[in-house]
Amino acid sequence: MVDLELDQGLAVITIDRPHARNAIAPTTMDQLDKALDAAADALALVVRGAGDRAFVSGGDLKELAAIRTEDEATAMALRMRGICDRLARFPGPVIAALNGHALGGGAEFAMAADIRVAADDIRIGFTQVNLAIMPAWGGAERLAELIGRGRALMLAGSGTVLGAEEAQRLGLIDRVLPRADFDEGWRALARSLASVPAREIKHVMSGAVPATEAARAFARLWVADEHWRAAEKVMSRGK
Repeated sequence: MVDLELDQGLAVITIDRPHARNAIAPTTMDQLDKALDAAADALALVVRGAGDRAFVSGGDLKELAAIRTEDEATAMALRMRGICDRLARFPGPVIAALNGHALGGGAEFAMAADIRVAADDIRIGFTQVNLAIMPAWGGAERLAELIGRGRALMLAGSGTVLGAEEAQRLGLIDRVLPRADFDEGWRALARSLASVPAREIKHVMSGAVPATEAARAFARLWVADEHWRAAEKVMSRGK
């Protein structure tokens, strides 16, 4: 099951499949697409797994075992890659809250987010090679862009699994939080990013925005009532 929470501009998508450690099955893909449709107008998005054992443990091997032909395998790979691409293209900031281990396809799912926040006891790794396969959901390409081609190849090619702090040192994870503070921490970060300015900043950071368009985005925010209310508060404190 995939749950969606909408609260004042923040959308939280939770994969809740405890019997499969939140592994992704074909029905999960359908539910993720529907959840992303429903969250389309949110200012920020969080993706997470239920519980504290697994963020996403990859693809659900029991359900995906029915795939036996190259055409079927290609279709499945493209299906889930499309969902990860939707995450990466989401207009507002996307946070992967790694409440538990992110292995195989789970690591790929996390790479599609803009920001990864992890509890300090989780592990993350591209472990597909242990099944004599490779990442298929766009994660290898995103990993190489994030940490460099050489380090990405070493990690994904060997199936190395990292602890949270080592993953942070390499740049896979952006913030590590104590387990006791994790839920409060990722939610506070997400709320701080659920704003129109943060969404516009992400748009400009895409690198495909002309200078004039970036300036106009700034100007729209400048003339908005919310800016002048905030500016008035700042100016009043200086009196």
